[in-house]
Amino acid sequence: MSGYKAPVGEYDFLLRHVIDGQHVLDATTGGEVDLDDIREVLSHAGTFASEVLDPLNAIGDRAGNTLTDGKVTTAPGFTEAYKAFAEGGWAGIGLPREAGGEGMPSVVTTAVTEIWSAANMAFAVGPGLTAGAAYALSAAASDEIKKVYLPPLASGRWTGTMNLTEPQSGTDLAGIRTIARPRPDGSWAIKGQKIFISWGDHDLTENIVHLVLARTEGAPEGLGGLSLFVAPKFFPTADGGLGERNTVHTVSLEHKLGIHASPTCVLDYDDATGWLVGAQNRGLEAMFVMMNAARLGVAAQGLGGSDRAFQRAEAYAAERVQGSVAGRPAGTPIAEHPDVRRLLLSMRSTTSAMRALQVQVSAWLDLARAEQSAEAFQLADFFVPILKGWLTENSVQITSDGIQVHGGMGFIEETGAAQYLRDVRILPIYEGTTAIQANDLTRRKLARDGGATAEAAYALVEASLEPLRRHDHPVAKRTVERLDLAIASGREATAALLRQAKNNPRDMLAGGVPYLTQWGLLAGGWMHARILTAALDLPEDADTARRLLDADFYGAHSLSRIDSLTDVIQAGEIV
Repeated sequence: MSGYKAPVGEYDFLLRHVIDGQHVLDATTGGEVDLDDIREVLSHAGTFASEVLDPLNAIGDRAGNTLTDGKVTTAPGFTEAYKAFAEGGWAGIGLPREAGGEGMPSVVTTAVTEIWSAANMAFAVGPGLTAGAAYALSAAASDEIKKVYLPPLASGRWTGTMNLTEPQSGTDLAGIRTIARPRPDGSWAIKGQKIFISWGDHDLTENIVHLVLARTEGAPEGLGGLSLFVAPKFFPTADGGLGERNTVHTVSLEHKLGIHASPTCVLDYDDATGWLVGAQNRGLEAMFVMMNAARLGVAAQGLGGSDRAFQRAEAYAAERVQGSVAGRPAGTPIAEHPDVRRLLLSMRSTTSAMRALQVQVSAWLDLARAEQSAEAFQLADFFVPILKGWLTENSVQITSDGIQVHGGMGFIEETGAAQYLRDVRILPIYEGTTAIQANDLTRRKLARDGGATAEAAYALVEASLEPLRRHDHPVAKRTVERLDLAIASGREATAALLRQAKNNPRDMLAGGVPYLTQWGLLAGGWMHARILTAALDLPEDADTARRLLDADFYGAHSLSRIDSLTDVIQAGEIV
């Protein structure tokens, strides 16, 4: 089995030659951090991932977690790994410095999330939720709550969770029934049951900070009646220690398809004590800070799972000899079988497109915050659902292709290929299913401005093709031709959806996921065009030939799907 190798060089290339990473760093860190610093950070992350997290991946998958007398015990090695993780300063890498973090921008934190997720997705879920909880508290909590909870979350001494889902309330949070009643001392008594709570209980840290959506007595029905509360497992004391345990009980652990080492809990709040975060009946606004961070993080998890599956499949195919290979001498490994080569190129070229799009969207988010750029915010807002939906759906296909490359051995758990598919299968469901992301893209982002942001994005893709139009290289010519056709087809699909929004919204909803997929494919081609432009200017670079091959393959095999998706979108709902 192959060991994990973090894509440090790929990120360095993207930040130096494709997306202006130094500009992002200057805007977000005041010039205190440069690209050499980021390469070093990612290199250290890669070392920790390959040496500590990756070896625990199969162990955690097989051992899972146990619940005995209300206490959760994690898989062997996880407590030690988490201690090293926290001591390394990784828990607060992206949190603001005023919150006790390192203040790194999204272009760095999403890269690190990919690395953790590739090595050990079940482990990576916990720190991602902790960061999200800290972001939400930083944005909405009182100064008193921030003072108590942010430093231990940023240091990794405590972890955080997000408590939304209930047995009767999944996607539709308006159905939440957990109730919060005020107490004379300013705290609230929370009563109800939450399900699917990732890392809801464990033995990695001394305390767990739950962020809980609940309805206060007399609150309006629907989403407008939800409030957000912070409810710790143990009550903090004035001296920074821990007091009595709160009445939050772990009822059971969910039995899941994958990410077995991540304890997913059913939690019962038996008049548990919590404190209001933000304004009453405005809880969803505060929770959306966490949810949006989680959507970016889940996309990075899909990218990590995809790259790890590809690395393992590539290593296996390079050694496995099976059958005669057309046009190659006897003893040639299966990597040279035309269809295995097709699978590997599909996995690699799509993963490269995913990574570049993640960096671009992260850069827009960073510039929107640091420079108050309206254009960057508009583009990031439009592309976040595309990024989350397309990367996670791709991860299911890519990890499945990884099993296919292995053949029958891929179906055997001992090879490790199957775990990646099982682990990533939750990602298109996490933090809003792909249909929810598509609804956000079409009903909100597209419809609200009549397609203006979509058209601005098409124009950006067109503008980036200008350097390629001046190249005589055949891959450059083919890439321009393919993207010109893809943009024209995408514009047709956008116009169709806008008509459907007025005439029959069900047609628009039926084409939502195909439209999100189409935008993902187009954005991936856009990324490859920009990678290709940079690679052609670096003819001596050892990776240039690979990058040209990936761009050409992606154009032929992925951009070619866009026109058929336009037909699907125009068809609307088939009744």
